[in-house]
Amino acid sequence: MTLQQVTVLGATGSVGVSTLDVLARHPERYAVFALTADRKWQILATQCLQHNPRYAVLNDAASAQALAAELRRQGCNTEVLQGADALAQVASHADTHVVMAAIVGAAGLLPTLAAVKAGKKVLLANKEALVMAGGLFTRAVAEHGATLLPIDSEHNAIFQCLPNQRANYLVDGLQSSGVRKILLTASGGPFRNTPLADLKTVTPEQACAHPNWSMGQKISVDSATMLNKGLELIEACWLFNARPEQVQVVIHPQSVIHSMVEYVDGSVLAQLGNPDMRTPIAHALAWPERIASGVASLDIIATARLDFSAPDYERFPCLRFAQQAAARAATAPTILNAANEVAVAAFLQRKIRFDQIAQIIAEVLDKQDVVEPDSLALVIASDQTARRLAHSVIAAF
Repeated sequence: MTLQQVTVLGATGSVGVSTLDVLARHPERYAVFALTADRKWQILATQCLQHNPRYAVLNDAASAQALAAELRRQGCNTEVLQGADALAQVASHADTHVVMAAIVGAAGLLPTLAAVKAGKKVLLANKEALVMAGGLFTRAVAEHGATLLPIDSEHNAIFQCLPNQRANYLVDGLQSSGVRKILLTASGGPFRNTPLADLKTVTPEQACAHPNWSMGQKISVDSATMLNKGLELIEACWLFNARPEQVQVVIHPQSVIHSMVEYVDGSVLAQLGNPDMRTPIAHALAWPERIASGVASLDIIATARLDFSAPDYERFPCLRFAQQAAARAATAPTILNAANEVAVAAFLQRKIRFDQIAQIIAEVLDKQDVVEPDSLALVIASDQTARRLAHSVIAAF
């Protein structure tokens, strides 16, 4: 068996760490080609010493210098590169077979798109690539013959429940598969039952304490506001060529059912499993085969009950904003994502209250014009304009 060379974009994050765990369980199938991070060079150094990639890339120049010095000291031959161009280089390298796209936020768009344009097997954990530039991104997948596999547990679950996993949903859409709708599950996060008045005093530590999943700070806050579920709704529309009204968000606190698909004959298929990202990672890595992920068996008896409810839009206005942005399409999702990234960063820095995240997003969406993007440059310009607007809104608080 030829070793599959894997590049992990965002290796020091939770998805990157889980990916390396799965890869290490199958040394006969996979080798690590490149690892990347923003500035966490100490963690990346440990990973390089364990997995011996050909390349390591850091976005931050000082961090790259520190990593190079440490690897030389340790006698590691991994070549250290730096900057956005280097990210694109390792993502599109001729010797890379598989790219795990796990860089959080807008920063992941360009290297992920580089992997797509190189025709790679792309494991997409960076939902912002589709949220920001869904039309351009999906056209590039079709034009360059890339294989796009979803890593978000919900989208991977949907993919597993669809009738023919080799079908090209980007071209044919759900209507070709007898699917009536997608049921996108959400845990409701840590504030599902918190009194609304108490949301004003929520701390970053409380917002990052997800009840079911171990995730990074940004995505944890997004889960607490349910903006993450809104981004996932937009992503599902692009991944499966679905209309926004074909995607129903369902609160499911146990996070055992990761999503469902309803067919026109009334059948509903669900994918169940423990809340562990190694399951979708292993599924996508080996697809269309199956490999062990290290995840324990689901004890359905101990689970005992599964609850479902509709989302509360008064509690989670960010979800409503995302649904509206999905319906408007064009650059509305780009604006939504940019405003949210700025707002979440300000909240984590304790510059704004938790409930002001939604206020910032609403104001930026109201102030910025939505246009149909015909180029990546226009998408990036829209993203930057929204960020400047968001900063100005914060400054006025």
